[in-house]
Amino acid sequence: MNGIQIAVALGLLALIALATWVKVRGSRHDGSERDVYLAGGGLSWLYVAGAITLTNLSTDQLVGMNGNQMLLLAWWEISGFVGLLILAFVFVPIYYRHGCTTVTELLERRYAGETASVRLLISALFLFGNVLIYLPAGLYSGALFLNALFGGGVPLIALAAFLAVVSAAYTMLGGLRAVAVMDTYSGFGVLGVALLIVLLALSAIGWDLSGIPPERLTLIGDANSPIPFHTLFTGMIFIQIYYWSTNQNITQKAMIAPNVREARRGVLAAAVVRILVIPVIVTLPGVVAYKLLGPVGDKAYGLLVARILPPWLAGAFAATIAAAVIAHCAAVLNATVALYAVDFHPRLVGAVRDQWRLSGVATLVVTAIALALVPVYAGATSIINLLQQLNGLSSMPILSAFVVGLLFKGVSGRAATIGVLWGVALYALFQFLLAPRGLVTLHYIDFMVIVLASSVAVALLANRLSKARGWADRPA
Repeated sequence: MNGIQIAVALGLLALIALATWVKVRGSRHDGSERDVYLAGGGLSWLYVAGAITLTNLSTDQLVGMNGNQMLLLAWWEISGFVGLLILAFVFVPIYYRHGCTTVTELLERRYAGETASVRLLISALFLFGNVLIYLPAGLYSGALFLNALFGGGVPLIALAAFLAVVSAAYTMLGGLRAVAVMDTYSGFGVLGVALLIVLLALSAIGWDLSGIPPERLTLIGDANSPIPFHTLFTGMIFIQIYYWSTNQNITQKAMIAPNVREARRGVLAAAVVRILVIPVIVTLPGVVAYKLLGPVGDKAYGLLVARILPPWLAGAFAATIAAAVIAHCAAVLNATVALYAVDFHPRLVGAVRDQWRLSGVATLVVTAIALALVPVYAGATSIINLLQQLNGLSSMPILSAFVVGLLFKGVSGRAATIGVLWGVALYALFQFLLAPRGLVTLHYIDFMVIVLASSVAVALLANRLSKARGWADRPA
């Protein structure tokens, strides 16, 4: 990529920043939690849809899913449509009715007796996942793609640092309002160029997929595939409910609207994009790359784009990809800081006098940690599969706390905490000991159902025992 193309990329990023500033500069700020972390509840359905879409769609998906070089990975996005419908019609009304800033606030309101423990534990699991998994993986995959697009001329860690600094700047200077607006403006470019890549890729092979192995074209996965077909009816739906309905990174974006009706419209708009556009752009380029380049793994998308994209578009495409990574990381950063500021800081340090200042300091700390972890992901065989497997450490245990709290009455926060800890320990045992040694051969998506069901059962059993022994209402 020459100097002119780099200038085009930086110019477009600056244009997005300018458009974002113009949109948010007249907004009134009171420095409250709702102002900093929920955009003051003043954004329309369009920004809800844009924020949700770009929080999810980054190089984790474009690079990671295309890196599998098979159509089968489309099921993650197709099933996500169902998850968004559940968010729109079940969870959005609940969050708005309870006036939540974080999803963990809902848990505190639903449980009986001592509740701080379950709220802090769930918040800690979210923080663990964001800081140690999602942020560094997002920065790494974005830097990996741009490195391939630039022909390897720019060090990967330098690209990751650039993406991290700009993401942190959005979060520190504009809060979720700026992040959501930037997500939306970037989204139009990302989706448009990603669809163009699909068309150019198919044109490069004459719209002929012959010669590609059948297992890379099928949507019916066998037992050894990343998504065996039966798992769509076991753990997949619960993964989607967790991700779209109880995950702070996503649900926070559904709470930036003034009311339930506007929020629901935004979520449904995101669902339409999810089912019509996303499955195509995260799978077909990887399959075409297999025909043109062979099994190149996570480098597939970057190498394909470098090969098929006209030189005059390279700078624009680099800008859209960088914008997608920045939008994703800024959204996760804001969610992470919100969890700390609302759930931890008041309990561990004291009342927050200046949410903007706290947000700035916490953002710098989290960004530095995530950037330091970027090299850890360089050895991953598949980014997206690694993320999904690591996600199981927290996803089903967290979902169990919501299941117990929303479906059962009179359960103590202490009992829910025991259920969550059981789930984390059980999945860790499976992922790091039993599965690697062949002692349990279940697919990890199947095992997630066992983790969820047993976590719920353990919580209910702990609650029954605590009541029988008079422990339920004692302080921790």
